Amino acid sequence: MPAGELRRTLRGHGHAMSAIVQVGKSGVTEAVIKQVQQALADHELIKVKIGSECPVDRFEVADRLEGEPGINIVQMVGRVLLLYKRHPRTPRYEGKRAQAADPAATRAARRKPARRKPAGRKPAGRKPVAAGRSRGKR
Repeated sequence: MPAGELRRTLRGHGHAMSAIVQVGKSGVTEAVIKQVQQALADHELIKVKIGSECPVDRFEVADRLEGEPGINIVQMVGRVLLLYKRHPRTPRYEGKRAQAADPAATRAARRKPARRKPAGRKPAGRKPVAAGRSRGKR
């Protein structure tokens, strides 16, 4: 399982993804494992959808996929798994490349501290309306 900060980042990136691999009525076969490994080699982070007709429990599917070398389960929500396998040469989500590609992290590092409002000033608001009068046009 990846470290906490990396998991948070991966969950954020995986939120908008669609499932690339689907596990169907045959369960986790060698073909499914091969497909998962190829998708992880291409994308590094993928979603796997477990169909309702799958004969095994979602936890068994997760254990079987996580048993493969290098594959980590980042998140399991319902019947959807988010899987991660670090790319051996050019990782997208770890290391210097990830920090350089993350504009939010660089913006946060350059951001000036927030100024505090001076004490004693009340925020500007609406003036009270006299009783019995409406604000609309007549």
